[in-house]
Amino acid sequence: MRTGKMMAVCLLFVLSASCNPFAPKLEESASSVQFGDPKTIDGYFQAFAYAYEFKDTSLYGTLIAPDFIFSFLDYDLGVNVQWGRDDEMRKTAELFQNVQVLDLLWGGIIDSSGTQTSFNVTRTFSLDVTFNPGDIEHADGKAVFKLERATPSDPWRAASWQDESNY
Repeated sequence: MRTGKMMAVCLLFVLSASCNPFAPKLEESASSVQFGDPKTIDGYFQAFAYAYEFKDTSLYGTLIAPDFIFSFLDYDLGVNVQWGRDDEMRKTAELFQNVQVLDLLWGGIIDSSGTQTSFNVTRTFSLDVTFNPGDIEHADGKAVFKLERATPSDPWRAASWQDESNY
C-alpha cells in the first residue's frame, strides 16, 4: 500500500509539473490588449507606440501597408520628401538599432474621418530619441495617417504617414 501511495504522489507531481496553479493562464487576447490591437484605431496607435518603445521591427512591419508612403517637409531644403515601405522599414530598423530609448507619446486626435476599411487620422505626438544620456533629441507635432484594411475584421495598416513635426 505504501508503494501505491508513493506512485500516486509521483504521478500527481508529474501531472502538475506542467501546470503552475500560482500563475494563471493568460487569455490569448491579453497580449493584444496590453500591446495594442490593430483592429481598432486606438489599438493601432498603441501597437505603433509599443513597436517604437521596444524597437520591434517585426511588429512595426505588420502596421505598414505594402504600398505605404512616408512624407515630411525637409525644412533645410524647403522641399517635401517621401519614400516607400522598403525605405521606411530600412530607416526604422536603423533608428531602432542606433538609439538607446525611443519614447513616443500619442496626443489627442485633431481630426478623423473614414469608413470601416479606410480611415484618416490626424493626431499630435511627442517623441524623445535618446542616443545616449547626453544626447537626447525631441520632436513634437502632428502626424497625418491614412489607415486601410481589406475588411472590417482585418487589422489596420498605414497606407501613408505625413509627418508634420518640428524636427
